[in-house]
Amino acid sequence: MSPDPRFLATAVEAVVRAGEIHLSRFRSGVRIDKKGAIDLVTEVDLEVERMFRAMVAERFPDHEVLAEELGGGPGTARHRWVFDPLDGTTNYAHGLPLFCASLALEIDGEAEVAAVYDVTRRELFTAERGVGAWLNGEPLKVSTTAAILESLLVTGFPYDVHDNPEPYLRVFGAFICRARAVRRLGSAAIDLCYVAAGRMDGFWEAQLHPWDTRAGALIVQEAGGRVTGMDGLPWNPANGHILASNGALHEAMLAIVRQSR
Repeated sequence: MSPDPRFLATAVEAVVRAGEIHLSRFRSGVRIDKKGAIDLVTEVDLEVERMFRAMVAERFPDHEVLAEELGGGPGTARHRWVFDPLDGTTNYAHGLPLFCASLALEIDGEAEVAAVYDVTRRELFTAERGVGAWLNGEPLKVSTTAAILESLLVTGFPYDVHDNPEPYLRVFGAFICRARAVRRLGSAAIDLCYVAAGRMDGFWEAQLHPWDTRAGALIVQEAGGRVTGMDGLPWNPANGHILASNGALHEAMLAIVRQSR
């Protein structure tokens, strides 16, 4: 049974509204605070999250929200929205136009709809489980690249990389030596959407949160890609690590991760 069409409509409306707020405050001297040594939060993150929580409370009062800045509910509701109000906060704070809002709805623990909006490029990525994934309404399909040497990969580093860089650098270095190129964009949600769009062939990252990956992972899967943990086991967003690919490169990427640990 397909989910209520109001769910995807709400997801799209929420991320587009978020993008409008992002753009209206971009490079305008917004307040920036620190959650950690290099982990930033802006007043825009909080403004967008409060906007979304008010929307859900009005439309779906029995739904829960798990979001980056204000946490989540008790985890007992069948429906849970997983929201990153501003993925790419560091980019945003530095005036780099590469950031998005990312939103997924879980029903009984499974992501059913997803929306990611990059307002600076006017790119809206959406997906419905079992139906497909789209960019501005056009179907998405992962790449057909089958060799690591011909691949363009993308990754990120966790906020505690200064404390323990070696494990991350080993994996990063191994991919640099084998792939055509490896990029660092600063937004896990956009990284995943770019895998879904065939712009990137694969993505890996550790120490992520569900709001970083929940929407993007569904978009990759619905575009024909494959998503697992970095250990090759079924992906669980609560575990914090992810490896997403076009499918053809997946086993080779997993092998490189294993050899580098």
